[in-house]
Amino acid sequence: MRAPVARLGASVTLLLLTAAPAYASEAEGGPVNLLEPKAGLMFWTLVIFAGLLFVLSKFAFKPLFAAVEAREQALEAAIAGAQADRAAAAEALAQVKAQLEGARSEAQAIVADSRATAEKVRNDLLAQAKQQQEEMIEGARRVIDGERAAAVAALRREAVDLAIAGASRVIEQNLDSDGNRRIVDTFLASLDGAPGAR
Repeated sequence: MRAPVARLGASVTLLLLTAAPAYASEAEGGPVNLLEPKAGLMFWTLVIFAGLLFVLSKFAFKPLFAAVEAREQALEAAIAGAQADRAAAAEALAQVKAQLEGARSEAQAIVADSRATAEKVRNDLLAQAKQQQEEMIEGARRVIDGERAAAVAALRREAVDLAIAGASRVIEQNLDSDGNRRIVDTFLASLDGAPGAR
């Protein structure tokens, strides 16, 4: 409460001091030439200036200097905060760049692993297909060999039947077909074992 009263008093004093030269010039009468030196006016101007300087130094300069100093401190604090924020942003940027580089190298590793896995799967599928192909070819060979053996056996039987039929016509009698069949089979078996036979 004391500070507002003191300020009010200082304001009234300043007003009175600044108004005093105006009252002095009105008392003399006539227009005032400010370039003409007058001792009374100079005296009152110096007294008012000294009083105003005293009042300003007592009441106005301290709050002004305090406000300016507080403003400087606030600016210094803001600059320090901005520098700290800039340093934090640079550190965060470095961390983000490091994380990005890590993610990039991890992605490259994943791509390389995927390629290696795909190549392995491809090679496995090719090997499996080749094995299945060989098994199919081997099965087809077995089937062909079985069919060939069956065809050879059928041809032998047909040849035996034809030989027996031809021989029975030549002899004009019907021989025992089981006995004749054994003779022809033995003959054909001896042909298989002979050199140059198929």
